[in-house]
Amino acid sequence: MATLCCPAIAVPEHVITLDQTLDLARSVHAGHPQLGLALRLIENTGVRTRHLVQPIEQTLTHPGFTVRNTVYEREAKLRVPEVIERALGHAELAARDIDLIIYVSCTGFMMPSMTAWLINALGFRSDTRQMPIAQLGCAAGGAAVNRAHDFCRAYPGANVLIVSCEFCSLCYQPTDLGIGSLLSNGLFGDAVAAVVVRGHGGTGVHLERNGSHLVPDTENWISYGVRDTGFHFQLDKRVPGTMEMLAPALRGLTGEHGWDVSGLGFYIVHAGGPRILDDLCHFLNLEPATFRYSRATLTERGNIASAVVFDALARLFADGGVTDGTPGLIAGFGPGITAEIALGSWVGAPVEAARRRPRAISTSDIALVHPTAPRRFPAGTTITE
Repeated sequence: MATLCCPAIAVPEHVITLDQTLDLARSVHAGHPQLGLALRLIENTGVRTRHLVQPIEQTLTHPGFTVRNTVYEREAKLRVPEVIERALGHAELAARDIDLIIYVSCTGFMMPSMTAWLINALGFRSDTRQMPIAQLGCAAGGAAVNRAHDFCRAYPGANVLIVSCEFCSLCYQPTDLGIGSLLSNGLFGDAVAAVVVRGHGGTGVHLERNGSHLVPDTENWISYGVRDTGFHFQLDKRVPGTMEMLAPALRGLTGEHGWDVSGLGFYIVHAGGPRILDDLCHFLNLEPATFRYSRATLTERGNIASAVVFDALARLFADGGVTDGTPGLIAGFGPGITAEIALGSWVGAPVEAARRRPRAISTSDIALVHPTAPRRFPAGTTITE
């Protein structure tokens, strides 16, 4: 059986609050004819703090795509190894135990992929398979879980490492003045995440089924314009209403598995914005508290793209998890418009692991991590309340 273990999360040390974001919008876009609307939309996102890979003064400048991509590569190599070490520790595995690395990111570009650097730098076997995912945007976290599940079914006993590295602030474009762009400037944040899917053993979500759904003729609703200045995020005003089209896909896949989507024990979904979560409550007949982990991620870190589902899942672990056997759903939403959906049941620690359980860490440990800071997560730690 494939088990999605406890994720490790890190966010950069530079923080911007909602008030600072609104003040910046007022000063930078003082003459914008729709400034009032943009401010209201930003305030309604529910985002209170975001973390940035550079100070805000540097974030607001545009030194060119070459420099920005250099920053992406440098910061990824600085910050990713630490979260990988912690994720391997949570799964009680070593680098040599990993058979596939899935690296997801839509905010920078490297070729060879970051996977090649990780194999060379961190002690993974030279025959470790590589799967970079670069063009699924926010849906890529869910897609990575599903491809890891597929791999473990194809190769029983195999272990997969998933890494998500999203520096959304490096995509800021000062010349993009549409309402969608201004809203995005107050919504997206930066984060790095890693998680292991174990082929056998482990504590977390026992993956049972997965599926994908693309809403026809919506490929232009979320997209990048790739220009000399880099990636220009383009957001259609119809995107917030997409859950009406995607909720039936979640209900359908769950029904095929013999479960009721309205009666599951946990829900880990991508929080692109508050309306996404509110509409899911409406269309799936769920209470607002159902998505408390996704809402917390949105409030404290903003939309961190493919890393959202891992941050929200880490909060479930930090909350003590749920009763063994409890069914749940994980879903990522992104360009296409695409939904990547996984179904699984919670599995607790095996008896042998319980006898040698390492020290517990609290929710306060899932916090800001700087690559040069002393490590606070010894290998093998587990998260409890």
